[in-house]
Amino acid sequence: MKTMAEKENWKSALEKWLQQIGAKLKVGSKVSRQVLYGFTVHGLQVELQKERGNLEHLFMLVVFGDLVGLPLLPPYYSMRLLPHVLPLIRVWKRSILREKDLTDLASVDL
Repeated sequence: MKTMAEKENWKSALEKWLQQIGAKLKVGSKVSRQVLYGFTVHGLQVELQKERGNLEHLFMLVVFGDLVGLPLLPPYYSMRLLPHVLPLIRVWKRSILREKDLTDLASVDL
């Protein structure tokens, strides 16, 4: 017959083993979700982010084009929108005035 101590040892070993299996299943589940995400929607998300960036650049160019020498809107409307886009102006000017080559224009992900 097994003593009470042996039963407790088996019980604790079984609980420890179940915890290890549970942790491995969580890791495996996370990895499988990430792989499935990469197969299905990652490319779409990257393209949508690029499109959003292009639309933001176009909006900033139309509204604040006079900052880079292309006035399109009267300054009154630009000044009304200025507080809302002030944090983006430095990054926008740098990206608009950046020298671009053929690889930037193609925007192909390798």
